[in-house]
Amino acid sequence: MKKDLSSIVYVLFFSAVLAFVYLSIMPRWTVNDTKPLAEFSTKRALVHIKKISQQPHYVGSNYHNQVANYLRYELTKLGLEVSYQDGYTLTDWGNLTKSHNVIARIKGNQKGKALLLLSHYDSAPHSASKGASDDATGVATILESVRAFLYAKTPHKNDIIILFSDAEELGLNGAALFVTQHHWAKEVGLVLNFEARGTSGPSYMLMETTDGNAAMVKHFAEANPNFTVSNSLMYSIYKMLPNDTDLTVFREQGGIPGFNFAFIDGHYNYHTAQDDVQHLDVNSLAHQGSYLMPLLHYFSNVNLDSLKTAEDDVYFSIPFSFISYPFSWVIPMLLIAFVLFLFFIFLGIAKRILTVPKMLSGFVPFLGSLFASGLITFLGWKLVLQIYPQYQDLLNGFTYNGHDYIAAFVLLSLAVCFAFYRFFAPNKISANDFVAPLLVWLLLNFGIAFGLKGAGFLIIPFYFGIFTFGFYILTQKYSPILNLIFCIPALLIIAPFIQMFPIGLGLKILFGSAILTALCFGLLLPVFGNFVQKGSWSVLFLLVAIGFFIKANAESDYEKGKAKSNSLVYLFDADASAAQWLTYDKNLDVWTKTYLGENPQKPKGLEAIPLFSKYDSGFTFAAKAPLKNIPQPAIDFLTDSIADNQRYLKIRISPNRKVNRYDIFANEKMDLYNIKANGVSHLEQKGKIYEREGKRLLSYYVVNNDPLVLEFNINAATVMDMTLLESSFDLLQNPMFHLRKRADWMMPTPFVLNDAIAIKKTIRPSPRVIRDTVPVVVPKARFVKPVKVEATPDFEIAKDTAK
Repeated sequence: MKKDLSSIVYVLFFSAVLAFVYLSIMPRWTVNDTKPLAEFSTKRALVHIKKISQQPHYVGSNYHNQVANYLRYELTKLGLEVSYQDGYTLTDWGNLTKSHNVIARIKGNQKGKALLLLSHYDSAPHSASKGASDDATGVATILESVRAFLYAKTPHKNDIIILFSDAEELGLNGAALFVTQHHWAKEVGLVLNFEARGTSGPSYMLMETTDGNAAMVKHFAEANPNFTVSNSLMYSIYKMLPNDTDLTVFREQGGIPGFNFAFIDGHYNYHTAQDDVQHLDVNSLAHQGSYLMPLLHYFSNVNLDSLKTAEDDVYFSIPFSFISYPFSWVIPMLLIAFVLFLFFIFLGIAKRILTVPKMLSGFVPFLGSLFASGLITFLGWKLVLQIYPQYQDLLNGFTYNGHDYIAAFVLLSLAVCFAFYRFFAPNKISANDFVAPLLVWLLLNFGIAFGLKGAGFLIIPFYFGIFTFGFYILTQKYSPILNLIFCIPALLIIAPFIQMFPIGLGLKILFGSAILTALCFGLLLPVFGNFVQKGSWSVLFLLVAIGFFIKANAESDYEKGKAKSNSLVYLFDADASAAQWLTYDKNLDVWTKTYLGENPQKPKGLEAIPLFSKYDSGFTFAAKAPLKNIPQPAIDFLTDSIADNQRYLKIRISPNRKVNRYDIFANEKMDLYNIKANGVSHLEQKGKIYEREGKRLLSYYVVNNDPLVLEFNINAATVMDMTLLESSFDLLQNPMFHLRKRADWMMPTPFVLNDAIAIKKTIRPSPRVIRDTVPVVVPKARFVKPVKVEATPDFEIAKDTAK
């Protein structure tokens, strides 16, 4: 009975440690929280977010211009001179647009590299996103921090550049424009970039540098922000994923290092109409501010030329601590751990504490629980998707009840672990049984040391496991208190990954959390292994897991604030004079069925326009649509000439209605040389041939209804085979259609062309080729001189006085 009570105490202790980790990794904000004017105020920053996120403000939208002017107004109120940078860029995402960057500069008292504060102000297109989190929080964090910094009259050596970049959501275009064409870019020594990929959770710090990170790590630790959440494994994973931010352009194009700060929980709201103030966790905003203020004070006074080094550091955070050490330590630490492990194994055998048969038998429950947990969770999630097909409506792979599923499968994994140790291990766990998890962890760290050194900090929980093991071998005494203390590093370092992996990578990776749970259980075996009623604990964890499955089931339906995403596109084929409704949805609802019917067909004839999608989403269903008299774009061949077996083409595509996007496709057999779009080449262009994947050439996001002008060469013998898709994002507002509004439990699907009126048209030479007789003016990127603007509450776009 005594040991049963001690088991409860151990579980309560572990629960308290996990609760401490959760509550201490980020600041907690209350509505009554007030700060002095010389400090960052979350409440004041929230005012900016409410203003910026009143409406969607994607590139080309009306409110986009008003947000730009609001930023000018707020910076002017702070006594800063505001300048603009306008110009076209064609980035490696294959997206072309004209960006409008908003820039200001605070002079330091010494000459040297400048500190750049960066955030983008455009919201995501296609999905009615108001961009409260992504990225009004970043803009507000910078505005409020700079206000507090200037109010305090903080002395600083370095210049501070403020860049509110444009068109980040389209392809990092504004950042690319600044890095490649603004003369201030060469003066930047460090970038602090504030982002969001969700609407809640802690803000994670990620480093980006072309060199080693050791100096960056050292300076970040000296800046000493209060709530650091970061580790070197996260960036190793981040670099493998298609999650570039503006900071990526600074690193790749300018060789400029920087820090990314982003919160990623609430991923189901990312780029959706639910990215609004109501869904924003204000604690996440407070966390962003808790980073910037100390970093702004520190890096505005540090020699930013000192950030480059060839060495790399392993780093990780635990509550109220940021720990780092050189990569060069990883292998020596591993070898020392290996020697200690072998020493205690041989000593234990010599002292007859350990025997080979008993050590081998310890692999059965550990490996069994490891594989069973992973397999049950992998197949279990597959089964969940079969039972709830609506979960596939959310393209980002994280459901509204996703946290319930994380809890359910983690608890189920714990039940599996206790069950295996109940049936395949002795009632009283000995040091023999601890050999198996220690050896597996040792092998994992060997793989890390030679393949993923960023995860080198995972040797630390293993060391504490070795200390626990060695203490028993040396003393042959079981110390409950010592075992509890030595288990804490595993909880502090490993346990957060169990939740973070599916949040960051989607619920499809839940099996990884299950495996990590079993691995962590192995390190906690000196405590869990001595639970007397392992079968009872297995049943208890199973029952609690079932409770979370029941809770997830109760919250599996859609409702207002937890909306179902759906999609609809009207496509008119100008060549065939036919129209159809299209959708990306796998599960049609009452709204989409209104247009697609009960028995829609599979889409046909769309091979010429393979639209890009982040999640490789394609049209799923189609239905015949009524013909509408939509003005078609004008396609003029300004030049079509042949010289030296090369055909030179200059094509202008002009809208005859308000449009938002052009997609250009060409047969894969067409090699295009020296291509320019609106006067600019591809940012990553190498050589004369335009590198592309498949038929897609580029996507042009239109601003002010400006035409698209393409210039390129093809071989004279090449058959020209190009297609245009012209889209406007006004399907629901266009008076020609009179579509129903979505129900309040629906929202537009993000990441795809949606709510659009599209015209598909083959690009053919016009009967009369215009030989450059019509002047085509393509504005080049320009830097508008700083203009002192009087503060005014009128946010309508001021006319540009620069000529």
